[in-house]
Amino acid sequence: MAATTVEGVEGVRGLVGQHLGHSDWVEITQEQVNRFAEATGDHQWIHVDPERAAKESPFGGPIAHGYLTLSLLPALVPQIVEITGFRMGVNYGTEKVRFPSPVPVGARVRAGATLESATPFEGGVQMTLGVTMEIEGGTKPAMVASVVYRRYL
Repeated sequence: MAATTVEGVEGVRGLVGQHLGHSDWVEITQEQVNRFAEATGDHQWIHVDPERAAKESPFGGPIAHGYLTLSLLPALVPQIVEITGFRMGVNYGTEKVRFPSPVPVGARVRAGATLESATPFEGGVQMTLGVTMEIEGGTKPAMVASVVYRRYL
């Protein structure tokens, strides 16, 4: 169940500037990192070679790909906000993405979101969410992004 539920364009516009909540915590596994490497072709050893990463990387072990962290948003954002009254929605892109802190394999992450803007357009509303992915017990976020979604009436 989503932390925040809202209906229609006016409901969305009424949430601008508000923190919408957090997703559940999700553990990042080595299997998940390996599957992401296969899907993207990014087989850099800091991700997929736990023994070498433990010995040679500055992170003390393997870390998740930054883009893997970003790719969790389609699963985590619906836990934060449910928007009804639209026939469909799409991911429209990102304005800015940064990865301030690596995510060690085995760590748990969760997303938090604030609705930065909601701009009506012909047939719907465009929303920009400020999303922060935090690492359980961490001092810096794993990811900070402005993510753009469109909902169509």
